[in-house]
Amino acid sequence: MSVSDPSPDGERPGLRLNEIFHSIQGESTRAGEPCVFIRLAGCHLRCSWCDTEYAFREGRRRAIDEILDEVLAIDCPLVEITGGEPLLQKAVHELERRLHDAGRTVLIETSGACDIGACDPRTVVIMDLKPPSSGECERNLPSNLDALRSHHEVKFVIGDRGDYEWSRDMLRRHDLASTVACVLFSPVFPQQQGLEIAGAPGIEPRRLAEWILEDALPVRMQLQLHKFIWEPSMRGV
Repeated sequence: MSVSDPSPDGERPGLRLNEIFHSIQGESTRAGEPCVFIRLAGCHLRCSWCDTEYAFREGRRRAIDEILDEVLAIDCPLVEITGGEPLLQKAVHELERRLHDAGRTVLIETSGACDIGACDPRTVVIMDLKPPSSGECERNLPSNLDALRSHHEVKFVIGDRGDYEWSRDMLRRHDLASTVACVLFSPVFPQQQGLEIAGAPGIEPRRLAEWILEDALPVRMQLQLHKFIWEPSMRGV
């Protein structure tokens, strides 16, 4: 499935864009750093805890030159391409290449349900492997595990004990801690802290921390920093 829009009259391809914004990176090993986010529109997954459902529908086609000009006008060396699911749009690879060529550090956050092999080798791919309570576990592409590079990161969003055990087993079975730069375990943000997501009550961060310590896992626990800085459901941050 692709959500790329055809270019009229032979123009260079564009991308369906939801938003561009300058904020503080809330996740990954770059958490806390200023970052420009390019959020593309469209996603073929429906994860139970998704907090960006508006990106499924809202967006318009923008030429890559326009996107590039807007991003490069912001004095910030770090750029993340996210979604939605950014790898559904093949033209994203032109955008990432041109951002690299312009001297930016580029992150792509992807679900793991799209082939990461076509990404620019300079890009830091942050691959979000979906555990069972997401409802999309069967959509993970096994071939992506072979396409991981040493500077990539793998993220597990964990909603319950079953998710934790699945993620722990994937970590060990595929020796992910030795394959990529970092493995991230992130709790689903609890509803009682202000974010209401149907079907995803979340877990207390303390519980996840205790499980990680009990099993001595070589992972980095992360919280979504932006949801503590701003109101959890705020857009554009």
